[in-house]
Amino acid sequence: MQKDFVVDNFTPPPHPKGITLDGDTVRLEPLNVEKHSVNLFQSNSLDEEGLIWKYLPYGPYDSLESYQAWLAQEALGEDPTFLAIVRLSDAKVVGLASFLRINQNDGSIEVGHINYSPLLQQTREGTEAMYLMMKWAFENGYRRYEWKCNALNQRSRYAAQRLGFSYEGVFRQMSISKGRNRNTAWFAAIDQEWEALNRCFCSYLSDDNFDANGKPNVSLSSLTKPILHKIDDKEFS
Repeated sequence: MQKDFVVDNFTPPPHPKGITLDGDTVRLEPLNVEKHSVNLFQSNSLDEEGLIWKYLPYGPYDSLESYQAWLAQEALGEDPTFLAIVRLSDAKVVGLASFLRINQNDGSIEVGHINYSPLLQQTREGTEAMYLMMKWAFENGYRRYEWKCNALNQRSRYAAQRLGFSYEGVFRQMSISKGRNRNTAWFAAIDQEWEALNRCFCSYLSDDNFDANGKPNVSLSSLTKPILHKIDDKEFS
């Protein structure tokens, strides 16, 4: 990879506010408290131990009203831009995700605030939701697509690399979350990797890759692993 290069003819990409992303198994649409909150609260309530909130800086919520109040106050702005994830098989809202740290001038954008209910975890639908967001970012001209998580969150770290985000290091004592120190692990994919990553997702998500029980024959991690970039400090010296 080149250490430095001229960026020619760069046009700042569009902001994601107001977009809808249609897939084969899910649709991602702008969050609407009135339309989505009841379904989301019900889906999240299936997580009886509250594990989906462990590494998020907010939640859990013990009532629909408190959840709606948080959504109305924090989740309707432009950055983050939240999207509700609708499962097409039954039109049920099963999760949330957002675009954030939206830097149009430099072509950088992050995916975060990912909150998958048990109905979406470890499913083809969940993978397609992440694919649709990555696809939108790169096909609309973003150069860098980021994923950040609590360094202690091993599931999130594995998910990032499974989805084709390369590990870039840990920012120590980056923030305080729920009264505890948070070291933040950084991952990213860049536009030069998108063509190969797109092929991985298309291969993984194809009907031919799933058996009669909905289990994949070929894992996504095995497809994306060769693309992951390994950091060499000398490369940037």
